[in-house]
Amino acid sequence: PATVVMHAASQDLEVLYRSCGVLPRDLFDTQLAASFAGHSLPALSGLVDRYYGVHLPKGDRLTDWLRRPLGADQCTYAAADVEYLLGLQEKLTAELEERGRLEWALDECEALRLKGQVIREPDEAWTRIKEARSLRGEAAAVARAVAAWRERRAAELDQPVRFILSDLAVVGVAQRRPKTQADLARIRGFDERHARGKVGEAVLGAVAEGRSHEPPKAVGSSHELDRKLRPAVALVAAWVSQLSRDLEIETSMVATRHDIEALLAGHPQARLARGWRGDLVGERIRRLVEGEAALAFDGRGNLVLEDRSVPSPPGDAP
Repeated sequence: PATVVMHAASQDLEVLYRSCGVLPRDLFDTQLAASFAGHSLPALSGLVDRYYGVHLPKGDRLTDWLRRPLGADQCTYAAADVEYLLGLQEKLTAELEERGRLEWALDECEALRLKGQVIREPDEAWTRIKEARSLRGEAAAVARAVAAWRERRAAELDQPVRFILSDLAVVGVAQRRPKTQADLARIRGFDERHARGKVGEAVLGAVAEGRSHEPPKAVGSSHELDRKLRPAVALVAAWVSQLSRDLEIETSMVATRHDIEALLAGHPQARLARGWRGDLVGERIRRLVEGEAALAFDGRGNLVLEDRSVPSPPGDAP
């Protein structure tokens, strides 16, 4: 089947699946691929500039794409958005083959493609906000309700959720549980104009709804597990950061802190236990925590993973 080439495809795939119930059979995401070629999750304009020396026109983020007919500037912008994608695919594929990383990139593109068919449940939206995951009790219940309202409102308006309400504002509302629009206006990250309008009314309604429901189950590792893992996680994270710099790959692409915690806690679905991440870091982390390897400085301030000689138990020697 033909490969569909896109750039930063996650939102496009989600809309495509929600609207039409279909996804591409094969996907090549130029942003993902470029991240394995030494570029830090670049914008399309940056890639086109680097590989073609062409400066793409800047689009107006407030333009109304539903209005017809489209203006000349809109048509030019839309065409430029796809004109170089096939050429970029060819160039990036050759570069990744030379580096021995093409399969890594294709694996990530497939994972992204499959992620597009996961329907985002509004009541789970709060778990995707890093700062909200640490909330407990009533604060977590309010975060769940406000984030769910934001998710539904974004779907209604066909806008990114951050255009409706920032993550900072969601967490601030959950922590303070405002009762009036004046309270809302004092929360960091909340636009005062929205606080005193219909948005403010809707958010206060979500706060009341959240306070009336049982708190959700805590997300992530328990505090006790976090304490046990903290030294090992810090050590492994330092090595992963060094390895990522050496490979010129964004650290978060190789392993997030959550990935490291999941592997060390023995979660069966840990990303670092399978695929290219398992080959690159998962097995080496296992050897490190089991004492088969050790971390050391190489004399230039860099961390290196070295084999460790494990002495035989007493009585085993001839």
